[in-house]
Formats: sequence, C-alpha cells, structure tokens
Amino acid sequence: MQVLYEEDGELKVGAVLAQAPASVQVESPHGKRSKVKAANVLLRFERPPGAELLAQAQAFARELDCDFLWQCCGRGEFSFGDLAREYVGREPRPTEAAGVLLKLHSAPMYFYRRGRGRYQAAPKETLRAALAGIEKKKLVQATIAAWVERLSRFECPDEIAALRDELLYAPDRNKPETRAFEQACKQTGLTPTRLLDRCGLIADGQDFHLNRFLFEFFPRGMAFPAHEAPSLPEDLALAEVDAFSLDDIGTTEIDDAFSVTRVSDDELRVGIHIAAPALGFAPGSTLDAIARERLSTAYMPGCKFTMLPPDAIERFSLDAGGERPAVSLYLNVAASDLSVRGRHSRVERVRIAANLRHAQYQAINQAFESGGTTGLAYEDELRTLWGLANALEARRGKPSVNTALPDYLFHIESGRVRIEARRRGAPLDKLVSELMIFANTSWGEQLAERGVAAIFRVQSSGKVRMSVHPEGHEGLGVSCYAWMTSPLRRYVDLINQWQLSASLAGQRAPFARNSEALLSALRAYEVTHARYDEHQRTMEDYWCLRWLRQEQVRAIDATVLRENVVRLDGMPLAQRVPSLPALEPGARVRLELGEVDLLELTLECTYRETLGIVPGGALPEEAPLER
Repeated sequence: MQVLYEEDGELKVGAVLAQAPASVQVESPHGKRSKVKAANVLLRFERPPGAELLAQAQAFARELDCDFLWQCCGRGEFSFGDLAREYVGREPRPTEAAGVLLKLHSAPMYFYRRGRGRYQAAPKETLRAALAGIEKKKLVQATIAAWVERLSRFECPDEIAALRDELLYAPDRNKPETRAFEQACKQTGLTPTRLLDRCGLIADGQDFHLNRFLFEFFPRGMAFPAHEAPSLPEDLALAEVDAFSLDDIGTTEIDDAFSVTRVSDDELRVGIHIAAPALGFAPGSTLDAIARERLSTAYMPGCKFTMLPPDAIERFSLDAGGERPAVSLYLNVAASDLSVRGRHSRVERVRIAANLRHAQYQAINQAFESGGTTGLAYEDELRTLWGLANALEARRGKPSVNTALPDYLFHIESGRVRIEARRRGAPLDKLVSELMIFANTSWGEQLAERGVAAIFRVQSSGKVRMSVHPEGHEGLGVSCYAWMTSPLRRYVDLINQWQLSASLAGQRAPFARNSEALLSALRAYEVTHARYDEHQRTMEDYWCLRWLRQEQVRAIDATVLRENVVRLDGMPLAQRVPSLPALEPGARVRLELGEVDLLELTLECTYRETLGIVPGGALPEEAPLER
C-alpha cells in the first residue's frame, strides 16, 4: 500500500512499511524512511507507484480550471475527494483525486483551507478583489519591463525622471519606478548616478552633490516658515565700551566682539561680547522651533544655510554701527604680565564700532610675530589681545589650535574656484580661539557652580562628546567647557545662553538637567552636525577636483598619511593611490594625475617618485578646533 500525505505544508507520497493505529512508517521514492501521523494521510492507494501518481496527478491538475472548480464546489466546506467525485461523475481514480487535491492546494486565493484535505470556496467579493490585484501586478510588471527597456537605451520615462533625487539619494524599493531603475542599472552595468547621467538628467556635478544635502535636510525647500519678529530688550544698560569684531570676509552671523579699556596704569579691562539672540525669543517659540530643526548653520564652499532666519540674524548680529544686546564677560588683566585678576559677566547693550576682516588684516600676523607695526586701526588692541591669548594658552598648558594642518578657504566666482591656505595658529586666529575658549570655560564653570543645567563638551581618552554633566576636556586642559560663543550659528550655544542669561538675571533657568528638550537637543545636534560635516567634506572634495581639472594639473606633490593614502598639496583632499609603494607616514611623493570624475568624486593617481620625509612625521588627518 502507498499513501499521499501532507508534511510541513507539502504533499508527499511513500510506500507503507508498517502501520499503527496513530501512525504509519513510510519509505519515500528516494529511499528515505519516516514516521507519518495517520491524521496527515490524505489518500491511500495501491497503484500506480508514488512517483508516477504525482506526475500523473500534476498533469491532470494542469487541465483543471480553478474558476470552474470554484463555481462547482458550492459555498460550504468540502473535502477534495467529494469535489473529485463530483467533477468526474464517478468514484475518482487515485490520480484524479490527487490531481484535484493538488489544484486546490495550489490555489489559496480561490480555496481556503479548513483542515487536512478540506477546503471552502473564497467569497465572491474577496476573490474578485484578489484577481484584480493579480491583474494589477501583471500590468505593473509589464510597465516595469517597458521602463527598463527604455532606460537601457538611455531614454528616461517621465515617471522615473520625476523621482530623480529620490532615486539618487533615498530610493523607495516599494515603488515600481525604483524597481525598474535598479533593474536597468543591473542590466546596463551602470551605477544609479551614471545611468541618470547617461539619460541627461544630471547637468552639473555641483548641483548633484549639493542636492544630496538639500534632499536630506530641506526636503520641503530652504525657505524659513512664517514666524514672529524677534524683539529687542529695551531695558538693557549701554556698555561704556566701543567693541570691534574680527571675522572672515564672508561672515554674516557675527557672534563675538572684543573691547580693550585701560582702567589704570597697571590694569586693563578686556571685554568678550557675545551676541544675545536668547534675549529676543524664548524656548518654545516659532523661532526656537526653526533653530531646533536646523540645529546649526551649514557651511559649504561658496554657500551656507543659516540656522536662524535673516531678520533674526540682522537684529542680533554684532554688525558695526549699532547697539546690540550681548552677554559680556569682562576680564581685569594685569598690564605687566597679562594675568587675569578678576572677571564678571553682565547682560547689556554694546556699541559695535567696527567689523574687522581677516583678509584685510593679514599683514598684522607677520607684524606681530616679527615685532613690526602696520598702522591699521585697532592694531594696539589686537596686540594686547594676542598677548593675553598667549598668556592664557601658556597657563592652560594646551595649544588652542592644531598648527600641523592649515585651514583652507574656497573662493568661488563665476564657476571658477580658488583655494587659499590659511595657517592655523596665526596671531589673529589664536587670539579669537583662545578668548572663546576662556569665555566658554568661564561660563561653563559658572553654570556648574550654580547647579544650572547646560550642554558641556567633554573629552576623555581622546574622545570628544556632549554631556549634560560638567566634566573635564583633556584636549583643552580645562575642567569644564561649554559652547556659548556662537548662539547665532549653533543651537547648543543658544540653549546654553538661555541658561546663562537666566542665571545672570537671578531667574530660574528654562531647562532642567533631565529635561527631554535638553537631552533630545544634545542627541540631535551630535547626529546632525556629523552629517553636516560629511556633506561639507564632500563639497570640498568636489571643488578640489574641480580646481585640478580647471588648472589642468597633470602632476602634484603629496604627503603620505597611511598605507596607499596621501593628502595632495595645497588642498584638503585625501586620495587613495593603489600604486604607492610601502612608505612611512610623512613621506613626500610626486604623483601623476589622470581622469577626474566630478560625479563619483574619484581621481586617477599614479605614483612617480619619492621626494623625502616631512620633519616630525605625517600630518594628522583631522585637526579639530574647539571654540
């Protein structure tokens, strides 16, 4: 005897070796022996052999029409044997009964299973909907095939062209357009970027890379939503100083300014004045929501996307010619050794006398280091601030900047790029950095001493992170450090300024240390700022490659960073060089340059010769700056 039985949802056959009331021992056509529950046996037969029965049953099932069977079976529950008997008009042969069973088993859309070998016809409306879904899937598959065929000829259907940015930056694989596009990429052997480029949908490499940033952070556009106008405090006292700022030529959000006043023959008063947008709008306001969403000003070569709307920046930026609200830190400094004798903070209005620009004051850097003069306005004040910065840096025992790697400025005009190196640690850079570090440390310590919550910058074991707990910053050599000097450009600084201004006024701070608003802002800023940095590096790489193509550079010198990786001279561009021999980090090499790909951001580099070794070893890959 042989049996047809169900096991793990599959129909199988076997020859019976032994029987028991609750089970049978069977041997499959392939010789495998197993124990089958009697309840799982659906059909017992003598002939034909099991393998032949399945083959004949499958042939019989192929001739059966599901729709006809569905109409014949009625609406109640039935067994496959009853339906087979009704279909053939007599007692069905084993192959016929098994064929009907196979057909029912393979059509769950038409027949619902109600037990071993028992079924029920699907309701009419349910079946109609299921069939419509099947037909729709067929139409979609046909459409996908047509789209793939056109894409393979580098003709982009309108439906796919409309999803260009989504397909490039965040494809939704549930969409048929995405499935067609990915099939076309596989068929043509091209990357998504290359395929759309061949279809004529990527006109400019700059837009391609910049649009990735815009797609991620500004999917609804870059325009600021409607918001209330920020208010200016009317009861602030006017400081008895004339302050000046020092920034790059393109800076529009001027956060900090300085003043130097001689109090007596042996004492100076140095003022560090920070723009105070926290006085113009409160946590929970529309402007706060805007800043909270953007979290930081994003900088790209040739463009930037500000955290705050233009009207807020205009009212609080420390622009020359106005009296602006500020949080000021005053230092009483000994004229002899520039030691800090005392300090105090206040919220006030500050008269901004001048906005100095680095590009116009570069001569001062050399003059200060050589002991010369330039005759530029505010030279004496800047010299005093530089001396104070050197004294503060020496007392901390840590450098304020990493001087091993230069900064690079990108100047883009009419599609042409100029890359300018600016040495880190120059006097003007150092005085700004050191005074910002001092202000951030002083105010961080003040909030920590008063038990006021803040977001601190912490570094231990070389890792820099954000924390709501005041801990040390090893890289700067301070016991407590909180960003507070860029409230127009960083949301963390804005939050800390709300906390600081409340503390100075003797009021309750708006955020507690365990408040969800404070903790979520901390987490969101770290993630968003890392993504901003990644996009900035991408755009810098693009413009470096654009400059190489623009200047038709065919050979260039570079410094080895690590195995097969170098940094090209005159730009912040690291490249992998497969042909580079085994060289120590810091080795100087000459490279031959080949094809520049502005979409994939790749550059063909070939090693030509070794030039020497950089004194002191390799330049670091990263030189982070804390301000």
